[in-house]
Amino acid sequence: MPDPRFFDSLTALSVAELAERIGGEVLRGGDRQVSAVAPLGAAGAGDVAFLGDRKFVAALGQTRAGCVILPAAALEAAPAGAAIIVSGEPQAAWARASESFHRAIPLSAADRDEAAEDGAVVFEPGVVIGAGARIGRGTRIGANSVIGPGVQIGRDCVIGYNVSVGFALVGDRVRLMSGARIGEAGFGTARSKTGPVDVPQLGRVILQDGVTVGANSCIDRGAYDDTVVGENTKIDNLVMIAHNCVIGRNCLLAAHTGISGSCIVGDNVIFGGQAGIGDHIRIGEGARVAGGAGVLADIPAGETWSGYPAKPIRQSLREAVWLAKQASGKARS
Repeated sequence: MPDPRFFDSLTALSVAELAERIGGEVLRGGDRQVSAVAPLGAAGAGDVAFLGDRKFVAALGQTRAGCVILPAAALEAAPAGAAIIVSGEPQAAWARASESFHRAIPLSAADRDEAAEDGAVVFEPGVVIGAGARIGRGTRIGANSVIGPGVQIGRDCVIGYNVSVGFALVGDRVRLMSGARIGEAGFGTARSKTGPVDVPQLGRVILQDGVTVGANSCIDRGAYDDTVVGENTKIDNLVMIAHNCVIGRNCLLAAHTGISGSCIVGDNVIFGGQAGIGDHIRIGEGARVAGGAGVLADIPAGETWSGYPAKPIRQSLREAVWLAKQASGKARS
């Protein structure tokens, strides 16, 4: 269930009512009541899940979802106890279903003094605080920054000018430099007959103690699970961390680094400037990614990779030298 500090839950529907709204066909269980969406692995009896790719058929067989949205080709793998909605575009149908059950709490200005712990918080001019937000003692909120509904910020934090923080839990001693965007919707879309459909992003951002986020950097909230940045990790300016990433402790991310969705990064990893990481990549503890590297495969712990596509640095350098020699030889000939 999405965090109620950030999302309202709407009225439950029967599977038949839901199918009518999302353009699906009920195969069985039309009278069953459902009230939320969830992934296959996390869904419970009142939840709607979907199968969008055959590689998740094993998870489909183990799901506890009360209702599953499936393509017709996957019906033989449907779990026996679930209500079934058949759709030619199951992910898009699931995205539409989420809009029927979950709604982000809109921003409405709240009393700053109620949000501040013991009143010992500094609010610079133009700050907006959403309902239900809580801010710890000794924190300073910079001019024109917006702290969204339900956001929790710890003690002794420094929030710069024109920062926005939403759908987030922020630890102690965190620094967010001017223009940082924390908790915006991750980039998720589903194909449909009418064009791309936005997949609602129902997760959160968790910034643990001592994290620094540089100016104009963006950290997206999770699609359903959380985006997490570990203790004491330092993020430079103009860095992008996409939804569902988990970044370890004591990591260093230089400017223009971009990390795609659902990456797992171990502790003490270093990223050089303009490093780019593909989605669902795992980077082991203590690894190093050279500046400008394009990482398209998992990096084992302790290794240094460079180049595009990135490879272990010795291999990458040997290939670069060989290529330079070949080019030079052809030029002489």
